[in-house]
Amino acid sequence: MEIMETLRLVIDPELEINIIDLGLVYAVYVKENQIEIEMTLSSSHCPMGSSIVGGVQNCLEQHYPDYKTTVNLVWEPAWSHKNISEEGKRLLGI
Repeated sequence: MEIMETLRLVIDPELEINIIDLGLVYAVYVKENQIEIEMTLSSSHCPMGSSIVGGVQNCLEQHYPDYKTTVNLVWEPAWSHKNISEEGKRLLGI
């Protein structure tokens, strides 16, 4: 299973970059027929938070229909620009 690669299909609607290159996904756990995603948002007040979480759930349910998906938002460690991958920085022009 290449769940992290699949999650590259989920795009942050504000920044127009995938959530992996933004560094929003902290961990992926797979047990039996369950996928659990531990992730954060750029801030706890992110206006697109529900859209991003919904995008994660929809993406994984489409690609892994035999698995139940759970998304857990965590706020520690807090997200920072340091989480952005080199590819993400290139796409953002920073």
